[in-house]
Amino acid sequence: MEALMRRAEELAERYGISYYEIRITRVTASHLTMQNGQLEELAMNTEMGIGVRAFNGAWGFSSANDMGRAEKAIETAMKIAKLSKGDSRIHLGDPIKDRAEIRPKKSFLDVDVEDKLALVKEIDSLLRDGRVSNRSVYYGDGLKEGFYFNSLGSEIETVVPRLRLSFSVTARENGEMQSYWKSFGGTAGWELVEGIDLNHWTAFVKEKAISLLHAQSPPSGEFPVIMDPELTGVFIHEALGHAVEADAVKNGDSILAGRLGEKIAVEELTVVDDPTLPGKFGSYVYDDEGIKAKRVEVIKNGVLMNYLNDRETSALLGLEPNGHGRAQGYNYQPLVRMSNTYVEPRDWSFEEMVEEVKNGLYMVGDKGGEVDTANGTFTFGAKEGYIIENGEIKAQVRDVALSGRILDVLRNIHAIGDDLRIEFPGYCGKGQWVPVDDGGPHVLTRALVGGMR
Repeated sequence: MEALMRRAEELAERYGISYYEIRITRVTASHLTMQNGQLEELAMNTEMGIGVRAFNGAWGFSSANDMGRAEKAIETAMKIAKLSKGDSRIHLGDPIKDRAEIRPKKSFLDVDVEDKLALVKEIDSLLRDGRVSNRSVYYGDGLKEGFYFNSLGSEIETVVPRLRLSFSVTARENGEMQSYWKSFGGTAGWELVEGIDLNHWTAFVKEKAISLLHAQSPPSGEFPVIMDPELTGVFIHEALGHAVEADAVKNGDSILAGRLGEKIAVEELTVVDDPTLPGKFGSYVYDDEGIKAKRVEVIKNGVLMNYLNDRETSALLGLEPNGHGRAQGYNYQPLVRMSNTYVEPRDWSFEEMVEEVKNGLYMVGDKGGEVDTANGTFTFGAKEGYIIENGEIKAQVRDVALSGRILDVLRNIHAIGDDLRIEFPGYCGKGQWVPVDDGGPHVLTRALVGGMR
């Protein structure tokens, strides 16, 4: 490694490169997928590679999955940077030398593949039901070992475990189909799996999918809406989180460009992105640019306080870097990305919120959707919903969607609950996929409601 670091210095001097950074990672992973009792994937892999970025007013990037080609990757990135040139800027900062490891209680590397397969088979068996036409189980784990160094003198070693388990069912009856699913995940080990009540959650998923077969269609119009913690999380991640990623701001693709310090929501709203939360799926110690992860208050008491940024956007926008440059792997360049994004709790109970609603809906879970951060509009599907009449939860509704203008929904928040949950792990796509988590408490606001398929 020392020889490689010396070689990088020599090449930087030869090509006139002012800044470079090198990431070497090794990921040891296993993936198991079962569909209706049939094992569709059982893979155990170890992958190692190097990613190199060089800066000369513009970035040059090169990667290799063979460490025998490491010097070539370094030279190629520097050649590209020299040829590209440009007038951009980056934040440099002080060198960091550190070794950081997230230690699980029980490493999944010590768990035999037979036990992982037994877990998947057990869940598949628990999901069986005469009314369930399709069932799916996924288990994945990966230990990422990283070594980062740059031309400033930083040398950072990191070790991060990550595990995710999810399962879903589709129920069918009289030509109708409805699905439901549940996911668990974190920067943790096998202890995460051992802490899951599989009997409860498999029964829960089946019962929900089956009950949705008999649910009614939702009403259409603007209503008071209570979002559950999962839907609160996806709303904040998708509708607000992407709009505060500084590359979107820099490129003119965000309605929040130029609005730092402006009140954009009710005073009770505080939104945080925090990669330092212990055990969460989107957590990390250093980002992929060698910047220490830190808690960022995006909105505080209704005021837009921060954008999420990387070395380049922080310099261009005159901000302190806050450690949100993340890459899918060694063979990808870092982009500005979220980590664990959530709404901070306040003091309303769920029961008090329901009592406030005379004619509205309670919407539960995330069923996907789309956001236009430039225009500030969104549409999300919920897994299920319930009619609220005169402060009481009534009939279940299905195929229900929530839509509106982001800032309108933030300004129309009437109540924020006291029941914070950040336990909805997934992967966020933005040309690359990175692990994230999100959540919040229950939130009462106003939005457009309608049906979806």
